Amino acid sequence: MKRRHLALLAAAPLLAATFPLRAQPRPALRIVVPYAPGGPLDIVARALAERVRDSLGTVIVENRPGAGGNLGADLVAKAAPDGQTIVMGAVATHAINPWLYARMPYDALADFTPITGVARVPNVLVMNPANAERIGVKTLADLLAYARRNPGRLNYGSGGIGSAGHLAGEMFKSQARVFMVHIPYAGGNPAQLALLSGEVDLNFDNLATASANIRAGKLRPLAVTTATRAPTLPEVPTVAEAGGPALAGFDVDTWFGLFGPARLPAEATQRLNQAFVAALGTPELRARLASLQAEAIPGTPERFAAFVRAEHAKYEQVVKASGAKVE
Repeated sequence: MKRRHLALLAAAPLLAATFPLRAQPRPALRIVVPYAPGGPLDIVARALAERVRDSLGTVIVENRPGAGGNLGADLVAKAAPDGQTIVMGAVATHAINPWLYARMPYDALADFTPITGVARVPNVLVMNPANAERIGVKTLADLLAYARRNPGRLNYGSGGIGSAGHLAGEMFKSQARVFMVHIPYAGGNPAQLALLSGEVDLNFDNLATASANIRAGKLRPLAVTTATRAPTLPEVPTVAEAGGPALAGFDVDTWFGLFGPARLPAEATQRLNQAFVAALGTPELRARLASLQAEAIPGTPERFAAFVRAEHAKYEQVVKASGAKVE
């Protein structure tokens, strides 16, 4: 028996060389989307997942909506920093909510590792055409002149207190030094219906939501809120272009990007960055983004981190000035 045992031990290296051990498959990469299925973040996350599987292996998209995106973001903030769990964060989760919510479950800067920006969607200042004709508004300059002559006569709708549309309106009011009444609704669709019916005069709407009604002539675009014109509305000026010196530098959009937990190793960060940046450069994905009125914004982790810090600081001032708060 002892001789047989020794013979097996002696043969072990030969057996290992003849039948090498298979490499263990890499665990699936999980992209957490902190919003419900079907929205722009979810659509783009799933499109990205399809295009990084060759380089990153199995990719699972998991929707974890709740608390304005905080629930899903917090899940990733508390995940192991092993490069297998990341979140499609957004302007809300990483720039607005930290100042809007009285209690936050995570630190938007300290608890995450920025990987890359993904995309941005402009907001567009749109009016109900009938209301615009009634008060003689054809351009942004007309709107500003009317608002300054008639403080409090104009109102604007939004998808709720602290929404991107609400805060864009607050920034506009503050910089232009005009007073308009904010009317919050329970979501972007009810706010747009209120605008279409003439219940409100104007909205700072997401271009992805407003574009169909703009094309149909049901909404009149006066300006886009980004620093540069929207590729799909090249004839519409920016707020900064059309608003005069008071609105110079005005720049608001709905952006989203990928984050890992804090202390994500540099090697894992670079591996993820390279895969997603390459995917965002493909014609197929750029065409998919364009169909959502979105523009790709890939870049280095360092560049994205600097951008997020700047947005975080910007919205501190905006949210505090608006008085918005969610308990």
